[in-house]
Amino acid sequence: MNNEDLWKAVLGEIELSLSRPQFITWFKDTFILSNENGKVIIGVPNGFSKEWLENKFNTNIIKALKNLQENITEVSCAIYSPQEKPSRNIDGAGKNNQGDQTVNLKDTKVVTPQINFFQNTHLNSRYTFDSFVIGENNELARAACYAVSQNPGTQYNPLFIYGDVGLGKTHLLQSIGNEILKNDPNKNIIYISSEGFTTELVNSIKNQTIDKFKNKYQQADLLIIDDIQFISGKEKTQDIFFHIFNSLYQLNKQIVISSDRPPSNIQILEDRLRSRFEGGMITDIGNPDLETRLAILQTKLNEKKFFLSDEILRFIAENIKNNIRELEGALNKLVATFELNKKNPTIEETKKILSSILISKQEIAITKKDIIESVLNFFEITKEDLMSKSRKKKVALPRQITMFLFKKELKMSYPEIGEYFQRDHTTALHAFNKISKDVSGNSKINGDIEYILKTLR
Repeated sequence: MNNEDLWKAVLGEIELSLSRPQFITWFKDTFILSNENGKVIIGVPNGFSKEWLENKFNTNIIKALKNLQENITEVSCAIYSPQEKPSRNIDGAGKNNQGDQTVNLKDTKVVTPQINFFQNTHLNSRYTFDSFVIGENNELARAACYAVSQNPGTQYNPLFIYGDVGLGKTHLLQSIGNEILKNDPNKNIIYISSEGFTTELVNSIKNQTIDKFKNKYQQADLLIIDDIQFISGKEKTQDIFFHIFNSLYQLNKQIVISSDRPPSNIQILEDRLRSRFEGGMITDIGNPDLETRLAILQTKLNEKKFFLSDEILRFIAENIKNNIRELEGALNKLVATFELNKKNPTIEETKKILSSILISKQEIAITKKDIIESVLNFFEITKEDLMSKSRKKKVALPRQITMFLFKKELKMSYPEIGEYFQRDHTTALHAFNKISKDVSGNSKINGDIEYILKTLR
C-alpha cells in the first residue's frame, strides 16, 4: 500500500469520530509527506492545522495508522505550501513502498493527493449526482437537488435538506455546485459550513473588514451552507446571515441549506430566519434500507477496483445500518487491511478486522445521565437550570420532557422521578400526562422528542 492509499484509509477511520465541519477544517489538504522507519510526517497547509493535529488528534492518527501499519511509532506534522504543484506523482515524500531513494522534502513540490477541491469553492469533485446512490430514503431530496442544479434560483429557493449525520447531505449539496459549475464554469459558487461562516465573520469584525465579508457572500450565484444548526444562539451571525439571505433571495440567487433537524426544531433561532428557511422547500434524508446500503458498498468497491464477496458485503450492510459515512469508513478499513496484508478477503477475517467498529455499534442501555445530557444539549440549558425550581418555559419544558422520557424509556415510577427532581410524585405525573398530550397534538414538541430519542439510539 502506498502512502496515498494509507492516508485515505486513515482519513476514512478518523472521519467516523468527527463532525463533518471538524473533519474538513482540520484534515482538508493533508497527506503523508514521509513514511520511514516507523516515523510518519503529515503535510499540513498551515501552523494552525499543525498545532491541532499534533496536540489534539495525534492519538487518533497514530491509532488509525497502527491499525494499518503496525511498525509506526511516531507521527509529526510539517507545513507545506498549498500553492505548489507536484512535478511528478510521489509515493509520499520519503521512501516509498518499493524502497526508492529518499526524496528531499525541500526540493519536492507536493499537493494533497487524495481530495480534489475546485479552486475557491471548497467543492469536492468526487461529489456528483452520478456517484450518489439513490434509495427510498433520499429519492425526493436527490430529485429536488438535481432540479435546483438545472434551474438555480427559479424553484425550491431556498432548498433546506435535513437528516442525521453521515446520510449524504453534504454529497447532495456539493453535487448541486459541481453540476452548476459543469454547465457554467463562470458561476460564483460558495460552499461553507455554518461554523466556517461564523469564523470568517468573527475575523472580519476583528480586522474591520465586515463590508468586504458581506460583499463576498452577496455576490454569490449559489450559496450553500452546511450544518446551519450551529448558528443557534449566535445573534450576530444570524443577523448578518439574514441580510445576506435577503439580498441573494431578492436577486433570485439560489440558497441551499442543510441541517441535522428541520427549521422548527433548531433552538434559539430568530423567527425571521426560521420563517425564511420554511419559505422554500424542505426535504429530509432518512436512514438507508438494506438494499441501498448494499448498492452503496458495491458502488464504492467499483471505484476502488476491489472485489469482496456478496457474503462480506451483506455482513457489513446488516451490521452498519444508520450512517453511510460509517459504512464507507468500514469498507475503507477492510480494503486497506486486505491490501496491506495481502490476504484473501474472507468472512472470518472481515469479522476480525471490523470487530472494534461493530462492538461500538452494539446497543447500550439508556441511562438517566444519557437522557439528561441529550435534553441539555438540545435545549442548550445547564443541569443547574434543569434541577432548579424555575417555572420559566425555557426551563420547565425541558424538565417535563426529561420526566416524560424517564417514565417512557426507563420505566421509572412517578415517586422515583419526583424524588430525582426533589419534587412530589404528582409533579412527575402531571409532566408525563402533559407531554403525552402535546406529543399527539403538537408537531414541534413531537419533533423535538423524536430528535432527542435519535441522539440516544
